[in-house]
Amino acid sequence: MLDINFIRENSEKIKEAAKNKNIDLDVDKLLSLDDERRSIILEIDILRAKRNELASQTKDGKPTPEAIEEGKKLKIRIAEIEVKYNNIEKEYIGLMVKVPTIPSPDTPVASDESGNKEVFISGDIPKFSFTPKTHIELAEDLGLIDFDRGKKVAGFRGYYLKNDLSLMTLAMMNYAMNKMSEKGYNPMIPPTLVKGFALFGSGYFKGLNYNPEIDEIYQVATSDKEATGELSKEQKFLVGTAEPSLLAYFSGETLKEEDLPIKICGFSPCYRSEIGSYGKDTKGLFRVHEFFKVEQVVISKADIEESNKLQDEMVKISQEIHDELGFTHHLLQICTGDMSAGKYRAFDIESWLPGMNRWAETGSASNFLDWQARRLDIKYIDKDGNKKFAYLLNNTALPSPRPLIAILENNQQEDGSVLIPKVLQKYIGKERIVKKS
Repeated sequence: MLDINFIRENSEKIKEAAKNKNIDLDVDKLLSLDDERRSIILEIDILRAKRNELASQTKDGKPTPEAIEEGKKLKIRIAEIEVKYNNIEKEYIGLMVKVPTIPSPDTPVASDESGNKEVFISGDIPKFSFTPKTHIELAEDLGLIDFDRGKKVAGFRGYYLKNDLSLMTLAMMNYAMNKMSEKGYNPMIPPTLVKGFALFGSGYFKGLNYNPEIDEIYQVATSDKEATGELSKEQKFLVGTAEPSLLAYFSGETLKEEDLPIKICGFSPCYRSEIGSYGKDTKGLFRVHEFFKVEQVVISKADIEESNKLQDEMVKISQEIHDELGFTHHLLQICTGDMSAGKYRAFDIESWLPGMNRWAETGSASNFLDWQARRLDIKYIDKDGNKKFAYLLNNTALPSPRPLIAILENNQQEDGSVLIPKVLQKYIGKERIVKKS
């Protein structure tokens, strides 16, 4: 969310940002509701002051009958106004959570992902002397994935990684975590079962509360028990990335400027319902419900120039990873129409998949400024003693499914074997994957 005073002072820019991000938001209605709620708050305060004044009007140490009668009337009036206020506040908050961050000046303006801008490309589209197979064909030939039993056990989009591909997955995660640690990102394994505030705060709920129709989040139906033994009333959810857990680690805290930026990387299983992708990429690993990922998170001071530099740093680390894995990839700057509400500036890395003959997102870096920090109440004290909301950034260092596809399809050989990237060989103990006899 953004500060209401900032919204009021920049209403036309907010309107433009909402339009460019395809967000249905009535900014004038929001400001009108804010005027109304402020007026009601003032009226309630005046009435409460009158009640307190009446309570002080005593005779022989007791309130006078007139004061008691007038106090009852004021109590009823306050209760009536509070009902009105609560209704307005609910509508007000419903609009506030939709208010977008104004995108950076260099963000391309376009209505959808077709307007994403290629910044540069690394490597050449590979050419083969034979017809390249898809990762599905390779995995089945080499005994690396079992989709049929995955579907039997887990349902649609279920899968088993087997043999060398299971080792490859763990190798990728180890490699990425070690790389992040070398780059100064403190490693964490965060919880993947979280409370709703972590997902709302990081922007993974489209509205104020979880909506199973549009939020690609799994809700856990079984209730927890509190330490007292009582059933918990709090909803729990499975995260789709480590980002919500890593950010919520600092929720409600006030940090020190001298400790910023804070750099963290987190490894986690990830779960996504993919409800918005029904009917798309129904075969293979391209779009699945669960996978592994290493995520980067940065908490910086409220300085746009500094936060952009930190974002660029994260992107460069991801590019280094892609280069070391041998992926032909390109960097896209995300346009307004393909950008979620809270993002100020965003980039995707896409890798080439020769078997599928397409680009696929294998990395994503976003700068949210203070949009997430306001929701999660993450502040810091600057050098002058002022409290400010921090700027929050995140980046996918390395997920498991699509890079696995890239390794299989780009490194396939004519004899059906697959070469293992050099940076992963030490984790697996071999140079290539061959069909077991």
